Amino acid sequence: MAQARNEVAAIADSKEPPTFENTVAAYQDSGRAFNRVYEVYNAWSSFVSSPEYQAVERELAPRLSAFWDEEPQNRKLFRRIKAVRDSAAKAKLTPEQQRLVAYYYDDFVRSGALLDAAGAKRMAALNQRLATLYTTFNQNVLADEKRYTLLENEADLAGLPEPLRKAVAAEATARGQPGKWAVANTRSVVADFLTYSERRELREKVWRNYDSRGDHGDAHDNNAIITQILAARAEQAKLMGFPTHAHRQLQRAMVKTPERAMKLLETMWTPAVARVREEVTAMTAIARSQGQQEPIAPWDYRYYAEKVRKQAYDFDDSEVKPYLQLETLREGMFWVAGQLLGYTFTPAPDVPVYHPDVRVFAVKDRESGRERGLLYFDPYAREGKYNGGQTETYRVQERFRGEVPALVAISMPFVKPGAGSPALLGWRDAQTLFHEFGHALHTLSGDVTYPSLGGGRVVSDYAEFPSKLFEHWLATPEVLSRFAVHHTTGQPMPQALVARIQKAATFNQGFYTVDFLTSALVEMKMHLAGAKRIDPDAFERDMLRQMGAPAEVGMRFRMPHFGHVFASNAYAAGYYRYLWADMLASDAFEAFQEAGGAYDAKVAARLREHVLSVGNTIDPFEGYRKFRGKDASLDALMRERGFAPIH
Repeated sequence: MAQARNEVAAIADSKEPPTFENTVAAYQDSGRAFNRVYEVYNAWSSFVSSPEYQAVERELAPRLSAFWDEEPQNRKLFRRIKAVRDSAAKAKLTPEQQRLVAYYYDDFVRSGALLDAAGAKRMAALNQRLATLYTTFNQNVLADEKRYTLLENEADLAGLPEPLRKAVAAEATARGQPGKWAVANTRSVVADFLTYSERRELREKVWRNYDSRGDHGDAHDNNAIITQILAARAEQAKLMGFPTHAHRQLQRAMVKTPERAMKLLETMWTPAVARVREEVTAMTAIARSQGQQEPIAPWDYRYYAEKVRKQAYDFDDSEVKPYLQLETLREGMFWVAGQLLGYTFTPAPDVPVYHPDVRVFAVKDRESGRERGLLYFDPYAREGKYNGGQTETYRVQERFRGEVPALVAISMPFVKPGAGSPALLGWRDAQTLFHEFGHALHTLSGDVTYPSLGGGRVVSDYAEFPSKLFEHWLATPEVLSRFAVHHTTGQPMPQALVARIQKAATFNQGFYTVDFLTSALVEMKMHLAGAKRIDPDAFERDMLRQMGAPAEVGMRFRMPHFGHVFASNAYAAGYYRYLWADMLASDAFEAFQEAGGAYDAKVAARLREHVLSVGNTIDPFEGYRKFRGKDASLDALMRERGFAPIH
């Protein structure tokens, strides 16, 4: 921090007239040592959040916030950046240099550079308060994720496939309960248990344990934290002249306004709920035939959905899972990147790692030999690790001070298999693997001069587009026939099963769409409530009732554990962006299908040139139009999910 302060002070205190080189380029070049350390520190918050790390994090959160407020409040520095922005000489800069000037100016303004002294002081105090609240929220969720459901006897394993039985046995041993079975409170294993367990009372117990994270009314309860976060964000929005935090957040997004984001979410709501009604009707018939008289509950949905899939499409997830080995799918996604982008991936065993589960791969251009960077691969769930897919960038590609390749890590929450067994993934987990790799490819494909504009550092609702797009290649016949091989026989997935997977592509889309939309709509409505004091639990219940949310589905993330939104500001009033990205991705994949297929070289070249390589050097609408030839619409996404077209 001290080194960065000195470097910034030298720019701000310069007696020379401000120019791009001595102000904007110099500012881009400042703080390199701090940034290098911070990127590792930030990644470890997700990857290795031990009690010792958490103590450091609690101490540093407000200090880091205060440090980040220093530069926007540095009036001399801001005046120099503004002078470059307003100068006639700006017209002589390259388009990327002009973009960097605009980026810094807008970033300073968004951070409060135009506030008066009192407003700036209050903004800084609120930022420090929020930093502490975010840290507390995240650590509360991590504490609740240590809870697990202990299975005492073998009858509790009824319905569980053998790999899952081995995994929960290994989990129990790791937790000091040898001879028993433990269902960890992580998304991947919970979803598997809810899909296969024949014990309804245990499904309910596991579901409630997971659903109630951060909401136990104890020392780790997050409801009061959320109320304070919302109040602080609302006050900041008012200071900045915005009606709500949602308006402030989306000013620089592709959608621009929360009203447009809400329209997107609400457009999908009606067809998704209608599909849920159809799904529940089909599941209820099977439940009744098996003696369950109670209505379908959230802990029943996955279980009976699998039975409907077996009945309607002649396969279930347990039939697919033996073919979805983590390691062969990893090889498959590397192969796809080679086919589309010309990259090679080679093990780099000598690179230091932060945990024994992590492996590193060197990435290069096959033809030129150019180094694209290093990919850190961290697939397994563990205590203190974020309970979801995560991509963190240690270093962004740049050409500003020499050719610098990227360093990027992808992390997943998969259940670590027992000794001698391969990790087998469900279909949704396999999509998560490809999704996070899509983020990594965005970073590895960067081809820009200035690191602030590089890799995935694009506007918030464009960042998820490449990752959502890359999910589509998992289901291509080329991947399934080559890399979906049975873990015991080594035989490729039969073509008949591949055909059934593709036939069932729209299966259960009501569930997956509604469980996303409930979380996205509730959090957006919370932020649109402005300065109104909110009781999160009551607000959530009231909104779900007003929306007519199907009680059978539940929420992907309830507010007390919604880390996307309350463990930082990254996705606040912004969870909608996954649906926006789905819209872009579905439309973009149709560009491949309309050409020569999923591996069409010309379309792939346009994708790399106009989307993956350019970072934030151009407007995302402009980049997408150059790739696709038009703006995206919801039509392709509606077709992909099997919903009726919008008229």
